[in-house]
Amino acid sequence: MMSASRLSQNGNPADLSQWTRRANRVVGALAPLWLAQLVLRIGLAVPFFRSGMSKWDGFLQLNDVAVLLFSSEFRLHLPGGPYPYPAPAVTAFAAGSAEIILPILLVFGLGTRFAAFGLLVMTIVVQLTVPDGWPIHITWAAMALALMASGPGRLSLDQALCAWRKGGR
Repeated sequence: MMSASRLSQNGNPADLSQWTRRANRVVGALAPLWLAQLVLRIGLAVPFFRSGMSKWDGFLQLNDVAVLLFSSEFRLHLPGGPYPYPAPAVTAFAAGSAEIILPILLVFGLGTRFAAFGLLVMTIVVQLTVPDGWPIHITWAAMALALMASGPGRLSLDQALCAWRKGGR
């Protein structure tokens, strides 16, 4: 195994450390936090928005497939389940609405942490109803958690509203 001092040109471990810091700065400049947050917001919003759009036939008109899925397919697979839940039409309406509203909020960066939390809860429910989908569900959960932890970023309505509010005082 090569030691750090053998990797540097003049045998000084400090040179390798300095090179690593420079490389980290270059890579960090290519992926600023605000850009990562924007991509996370869009990346998490797209699958939920597409799913939500597939549940509607028109304005506030659920399609029959959505109601059928919630009455037969989407049941929580927990010990002792399936558990009683509201009427399938009510559940389908709530889920379909959330799958449209929360992604729109995310894309605009408005109520970002709240929207990400809502989609995290939906991801957990989806995971409980479709356990084999965990590889994609864990990705959604990671994106939601990252947004909940870091916020919306500079390019967001949340940030603009905070700046406007501070300027108005």
